[in-house]
Amino acid sequence: MKIGISAFAWTTRFTDTHLKLLPEIRSMGFSAMEVPMFNPEALSTQRIRDAFEKNDLECTVCAILPKPFNPISPNQRVRDESISHLVRCVQASAAMGSKILGGPLFAPIGYLPKHRPTEREWSWAVEAFRRLESVLDSTDMTLSIEPVNRSETFFLRTAQEAKQLCERIGNPRIGVTIDTFHANIEEKDISAAMRFLGTHLRHVHASENDRGPLGRGHIPFGEIIQSLQQIGYEGYLIIEGFGHDPREKHSPGYLWANVDVTPEQLALEGLQYLSRLDPKVG
Repeated sequence: MKIGISAFAWTTRFTDTHLKLLPEIRSMGFSAMEVPMFNPEALSTQRIRDAFEKNDLECTVCAILPKPFNPISPNQRVRDESISHLVRCVQASAAMGSKILGGPLFAPIGYLPKHRPTEREWSWAVEAFRRLESVLDSTDMTLSIEPVNRSETFFLRTAQEAKQLCERIGNPRIGVTIDTFHANIEEKDISAAMRFLGTHLRHVHASENDRGPLGRGHIPFGEIIQSLQQIGYEGYLIIEGFGHDPREKHSPGYLWANVDVTPEQLALEGLQYLSRLDPKVG
């Protein structure tokens, strides 16, 4: 397992100015950094790739769908435009040097129609991800779909639902991201959910129950590490928490993260905590 840190600790709007963080992140001992993506055209893909390679860091990407895009919309035009957007996200991720693109890519965050998921919506999701097969093959990319909690989606919340979706899609390049913040809400047992996914598990977000520093909350990371070892997981373990920096008004933690926890402290404390649990991760 390779430990990385999400740029969400600092910002939702990753720009060239954030590339100056990379030397410090590498010096801390991280192997990777995850770049947030909303609009792929807004990212300087070649500059990002060059900076990551210069600092010997691997790049992963987490995409969030802007609200105009929705692969399970009842509107055919919206679904088609959403697939085109996902194609651009895959291509931009590959251009940055990433081998994996994750996130809740089935619908925008906050899309909450007042019904349970229908068979038509399941079919639209399957169709959308199947239509990405050629671009995933041509870029040698993996897509990792992230279930999120019921306050953020009605469609895909659990490991069981995510595994069902992957099995219906039937593409070995498409798997599942488990984010322990969301899983803490939706799963009876996070470790068991990871074992249930087995080889479908392609990416992990290590996040405390309050998005703060790992080890200060109640997520059972020791058990989680053991479960990942049991299933032979060799992917990334990306720390996804939110720090506080008054200069970063686009940080997820700008308004409510503990003011005594900077993004750098959140990153280093999380890395040290995971390394104590298992010295072999890194």
